[in-house]
Amino acid sequence: MVTDVTNRPRSGSASAKAAPPRRVISRWLTFRRSVLPTATLWVLVTLMGFPLLWFLLSSVKHPGELFSFPLTFFPREWSLDGYQRAWERLDFVQYFTNTLIVASVTTFLTVFLCAAAGYALAKYKNPWLAVFGLCILTMTMLPGEIMLNPMFVVVRDLGMYNSLWGVIMPSIVTPTGVFMFRQFFVSVPDELIDAARIDGARELSIFFRIMIPLAKPILLTLAVISFQWRWNDYIFPLIILSDPDRFTLQIALRTLIGAENIDWSILLAASVISMIPLVVIYLVFQRYITSSNLSAGLKD
Repeated sequence: MVTDVTNRPRSGSASAKAAPPRRVISRWLTFRRSVLPTATLWVLVTLMGFPLLWFLLSSVKHPGELFSFPLTFFPREWSLDGYQRAWERLDFVQYFTNTLIVASVTTFLTVFLCAAAGYALAKYKNPWLAVFGLCILTMTMLPGEIMLNPMFVVVRDLGMYNSLWGVIMPSIVTPTGVFMFRQFFVSVPDELIDAARIDGARELSIFFRIMIPLAKPILLTLAVISFQWRWNDYIFPLIILSDPDRFTLQIALRTLIGAENIDWSILLAASVISMIPLVVIYLVFQRYITSSNLSAGLKD
């Protein structure tokens, strides 16, 4: 039986004509994998950066322009009058010093105590340590406002009310910091510690000369986060400090808010000034935070 080959439908050539060319597919994949995520990220950056940029530009606007209609994004008249009046009205040197003392001392003690507690929870085998670790993990689920009243009573009974130590002492151990160090030290092989003990190293030498250098990224990350927490802390210094000479910067900014009106020009300028040290610290330690996150993501 002879079939007419010329009358067969050419299914292969028809599907080839219907299928999109490879160049179109390649462009669509490139768009989906790179252009679309990048555009989404830029939209998120714009949404997050717009309020901050509005805040910074408003601090250099003329006071009469802040609430004029229609609102303007860029200042019609650039003015540093708010910065000058804020600097004259607040004793920034005193408040910067108080805040720096609180943030620095608290950060140093927080990093040291959290590293020691995390190392003990990770490398020493004891049933009570496991219970203690579970209690610390439970504390991360409690809102800080619940513990304000008990901490205030303890600080008052210890005679630290209206002192900087009353702000520092309740904040030196954070469950988050202990948990961060504990998780890092668990990933360090026990054979490293056993080898150091065989070589005659004592426990303190192992901790300070081996474990602390290994935990440098976690240490710096917690130091930056802790310093930021204490620098911006508002509620606890508000209930502990009553002497204006011992106010931290955030409490001092509250004094700019009057009972009947608020001078927004001064308040915006003072808020920008209070942010400068944190921005400098973040720029200095930014690469350590990034490297810490990358290392945590590459671990098994």
